[in-house]
Amino acid sequence: MTLGPSADQWAAAVAAVRSAGPDDEIQLICHVNPDGDALGSMLGFGLGLRRLGFTRVRATFPGDFVVPDPYREIPGVDLLVPESDAFAEPRLILVFDVASESRLGALAARVADAPASVVLDHHASNTGFGGVQLVDPRAAATSVVADGLLSRLGVPLDAEIAECLYIALATDTGSFKFDMTTVSVHELAARLIATGIRPGEISRRIFDSKPFGAMKLTGEVIGRAVLEPSAAAGRGMVWTYATLADLERHGQPPYVLDALIDPVRSVAEADVSMVVKQVAPGEWSVSLRSKGAVDVSGVAVSQGGGGHRLAAGFTGYGEASDVVDTVRRLLDEHLN
Repeated sequence: MTLGPSADQWAAAVAAVRSAGPDDEIQLICHVNPDGDALGSMLGFGLGLRRLGFTRVRATFPGDFVVPDPYREIPGVDLLVPESDAFAEPRLILVFDVASESRLGALAARVADAPASVVLDHHASNTGFGGVQLVDPRAAATSVVADGLLSRLGVPLDAEIAECLYIALATDTGSFKFDMTTVSVHELAARLIATGIRPGEISRRIFDSKPFGAMKLTGEVIGRAVLEPSAAAGRGMVWTYATLADLERHGQPPYVLDALIDPVRSVAEADVSMVVKQVAPGEWSVSLRSKGAVDVSGVAVSQGGGGHRLAAGFTGYGEASDVVDTVRRLLDEHLN
């Protein structure tokens, strides 16, 4: 999948939203362990639905109902409910930043059963589920797609919607550092900032504030990183891991591990970087990044995950060393 939504798909998505009445139940869903793009796109769109007069809108994600500290002040957070309180039979479901139904857990069945559903995403590995697919692999973030649909629905940007979409855009572009930061990305950011939001304040809250325990945990995990110059067919790989015991020892919630990939990926001698994060005994969430020479999405997809050429992930099983061995082998097979 290389092209974005067609005119017919945009029209179908608009029709799906307009098919719901103001008092109909509308359920918004994003992926498990939501990041800034998932939450920002979903809540920004939810606020847009409110502006259109829809009165029964809820947002959720599968798994433990934990909103990471950096996002607890995001506008629209009052839309969030635990998975158990999601509408049982909503008239319309909109899914945000989800590449495959496996990332929806038990909520996947609700998407399949809904009278109307729209999937907004930017992952090239998207499997094409849902009633209407608005999937644009060229988009820097799902918020770009969300903004496109809000515009077509006639929802004007205000500061609350803009803050949500800006958080989504900034997080998925690495504070506008990654290669997908195009002219159109900066143009969207400019439109969002023009509503009166304060980028500096948002960035400090999202990127530059963490508990002391999280800093200590980061130092410990970075300290055990391993550099393998010969891995990835000589392009180099650097990796580290974090366990549940690490989290307990430093008194930190699991989401603090999500930011570990950023310092790891900065290693100059490796194109591929990886962080293996324990989520349960024998189960690991794997984050993969590439500087450009390696397509890491192929490894992730082969293991039931997904993502982009330069950023992908999957769930691994066994010991951390087993997961690393699998990735090392798959990289070499793919590149050789």
